[in-house]
Amino acid sequence: MELKKDSNSVSIDMLLIVHSEKRRAAQGAHSDRQADPGALLQRRGGLQGIGNGLRRWQKLEGNELHGTQLTVEVHPRDAMPQLLKKFSLAKCLQGDKNGNTRPRQPGGKDAHAYPWDRSSLKSMPLDLRQFEKLDTYASQVTVKSGLDELVSNLLQEAHSDLERVRAIWIWICHHIEYDIEAAQEKDRQAFKPTDILRTQKTNCDGYAGLFEKMCRIAGVQCMTVPGYSKGFGYQTGQSFSGEFDHAWNAVYLEGRWHLVDSTWGSGLVDSATSKFTFLYNEFYFLTHPALFIEDHFPDNKNWQLLKPPQSLRQFENNMYHKSEFYNKGMLSAHPETSMIKTVNGKAMVTIESCAPTLFMFMLNGKQEHGLLSLRKNGMKLEVYPPTVGTHKLQIFAKGNSDIYSSVLEYTLKCNYVDDTVQLPAELHQPVGPSWFSEQMGITKPSHPHPIIHTSDGRCSVSFGVEEGISVLASLHGDDGLITEETQRRYIFQLQREKRTELKVQLPHAGKFALKIFVKKRQEAGNYIFVFNYLLCCTNTKVNWPMFPESFGNWGQDNELLEPLTGVLPANRNVPFKLKLHGIAKALVKGQDTWPLTLNSEGYWEGSCSTAGCQEVYVMVLENANHNFYSYILKYKVNAQ
Repeated sequence: MELKKDSNSVSIDMLLIVHSEKRRAAQGAHSDRQADPGALLQRRGGLQGIGNGLRRWQKLEGNELHGTQLTVEVHPRDAMPQLLKKFSLAKCLQGDKNGNTRPRQPGGKDAHAYPWDRSSLKSMPLDLRQFEKLDTYASQVTVKSGLDELVSNLLQEAHSDLERVRAIWIWICHHIEYDIEAAQEKDRQAFKPTDILRTQKTNCDGYAGLFEKMCRIAGVQCMTVPGYSKGFGYQTGQSFSGEFDHAWNAVYLEGRWHLVDSTWGSGLVDSATSKFTFLYNEFYFLTHPALFIEDHFPDNKNWQLLKPPQSLRQFENNMYHKSEFYNKGMLSAHPETSMIKTVNGKAMVTIESCAPTLFMFMLNGKQEHGLLSLRKNGMKLEVYPPTVGTHKLQIFAKGNSDIYSSVLEYTLKCNYVDDTVQLPAELHQPVGPSWFSEQMGITKPSHPHPIIHTSDGRCSVSFGVEEGISVLASLHGDDGLITEETQRRYIFQLQREKRTELKVQLPHAGKFALKIFVKKRQEAGNYIFVFNYLLCCTNTKVNWPMFPESFGNWGQDNELLEPLTGVLPANRNVPFKLKLHGIAKALVKGQDTWPLTLNSEGYWEGSCSTAGCQEVYVMVLENANHNFYSYILKYKVNAQ
């Protein structure tokens, strides 16, 4: 092989190929070798002094290389390195007409079955815990001089091809920023490895090119794969044609090709600000090809690594599950098309997950016009678009983090609106009790279904409450009659043993959200929303008043039998009956004071005249040795 030189020193790429051949006579064998850098060398001690810029080959064990050939390929410094450290890798190489080596094309043994079999997110068995030490090390390596030294430093803690690829992947994902300006201007200079290391910015071509070059320096076969992608700026249902918009890589590990995308592994671009944010995404490292095809369509179908391969039309029409869909444990979603046509004004979406997961949705940017109920392994969503036309539906999942991430997007086509279905704007998610409400201390609900129908405008909801948990409820409608001050006055809360009962009276016909909140009694802070019921009443004659207002001294174990209405008639004697715990005396105060007496059943009873007063209070004395009475209930009196 000819040795090419320039003004700089040259580097050499060494390929060891073991031949099983009979040992020749020493003299005959040496006479066949040419004394130039491209000759086949068979000498003790390896390479010695072939120019100032050549790497020294380490001493080989033993005194002689019997039956072994050492081929040395010499390239200019700026050529792509081809150092392959394992003898076995030579079998995977093909030669071109010039005798140079290139990675083999993917074949049948590289292909994975389509559709996804749910076995793993990865294309090979991985325990990510094995990378913890390596990931920490690789993410902290800094660039000191050139690419060769960087790769050499990265590989100090890598002991296999898999670990070499992992170290390179981690470094790129944590150090190279997506260069939006260069991508828009198609500035090819920004994609050279030397420029990338200097600016630590590039676009997808640069990411893929850098990853490929670093892998080849590390002795791992790697290819850059161009194609179409459902990335930044992608619109649901769009078609693809013309120039390819993305590039990623294939790496050869353990006898099989695998796919990686370091561009998308490094972070994301905010669609509103067009700014890049580092946000590591494990999903795009050795992704299962049946999942990779959802947002990557290569120029050559063989690089799909699938059997059967998918067509471009299938790629365009198939449902796009974002990486967070799988990162957060989702398994499937229905319908499986990105376009949904409503039926009788309703669209339904269900998601299956491998573990209990919190979800939320937005229709046209608002959390309205839908009923989202949680299931043990997924969720069910019913959406009622408010107008005819096209609507954008986004679904978010929380997973193990504190942040909801977008996992699905649908386009809804609505040609009919059901006017009878008008959900309260304050109906939040989720609706109905679930594994989450049980986790928050609410158990065995009397109404497991999220929708409660009432013919007379009244209902009673009860559930078990774990010890140490306080419950708060509020009622919300859209007509404005229920204000922030009165939203709790249409609910009267009773505590019976370890169950809480909510008596609800609706002010009129319609649909209402009954919200349930909880808080640990011993902890400071606000109540946390858990779930809500949808209350429905079609009886136009319903016109229930508010319940009496209760104060802080109204004990959780107290019970009110009468009067339940918070507004009393004027100039009447009104009977009172309550069960009160831990008190010495009780009375009702209007214009005059009326004592209550304790009967044999444990109820405090009596009556009060509403003549000449606008408000009536129930008061209690907790300690017989004191004279201080506390307010526990307040009633209003109708004007005469």
